[in-house]
Amino acid sequence: MDGSQPYNPRTVEEVFRDFKSRRAGIIKALTTDVEEFYQQCDPEKENLCLYGFPNEQWEVNLPAEEVPPELPEPALGINFARDGMPEKDWLALVAVHGDAWLLAVAFYFGARFGFDKADRKRLFNMINDLPTIFEVVSGAAKKQVKEKSSVSNHSSSKSKSNSKAKGSEPPAKFPKVSTPKDDDDEGLDDEDEEEHGDTLCGSCGENYASDEFWICCDICEKWFHGSCVKITPARAEHIKQYKCPACTNKRARP
Repeated sequence: MDGSQPYNPRTVEEVFRDFKSRRAGIIKALTTDVEEFYQQCDPEKENLCLYGFPNEQWEVNLPAEEVPPELPEPALGINFARDGMPEKDWLALVAVHGDAWLLAVAFYFGARFGFDKADRKRLFNMINDLPTIFEVVSGAAKKQVKEKSSVSNHSSSKSKSNSKAKGSEPPAKFPKVSTPKDDDDEGLDDEDEEEHGDTLCGSCGENYASDEFWICCDICEKWFHGSCVKITPARAEHIKQYKCPACTNKRARP
């Protein structure tokens, strides 16, 4: 099997490089080389697996003959489902199994060479910073980048428009946050305080202040100081629907 010679990365960095290379090979099979990959996954053949190798190449082949194998095996029989569902759904399914296999291989190396808790956590965090194969194949990775950019731009413009909010409720949604003003808005602080001064934090009960970061629960519509619920402006940008501690606990009850 091409590229399957014994290879044993021993450090976190080496295992991560191995992960990225195998991942690149599988992504290539499911995107750039998808027509060739599709043809090789003939349902009339035996159980086939999709392998990614440390040289960033891929291969469709039978599982290893030795038991147990040198490395965890990819999902068997990916070819059998090829003609039983839309091609897009089939590729997404193969991508999901590819993600699971890559994690299995990475943590196999971690277990074999005695990674401690800190090393395992560092390896997972490095892996988790990359989009999954499924996200790449399905297009979700590009969508997330666009949404992140949109939320970032929205948050930036929102801080400048806070003084224009009507009534007593601090402004905005997705997530509902209020951020400290730019220097250009200092002249509007008194007006903003008057508009929102009667809004109270659902945690500490203190009044709204224009120089503090606030976030609103999408369930109960109560506002909270970010510091009271341990939410920072940077973290808020990644929250699509914020639930305060009280609403979270309610959902957790049977």
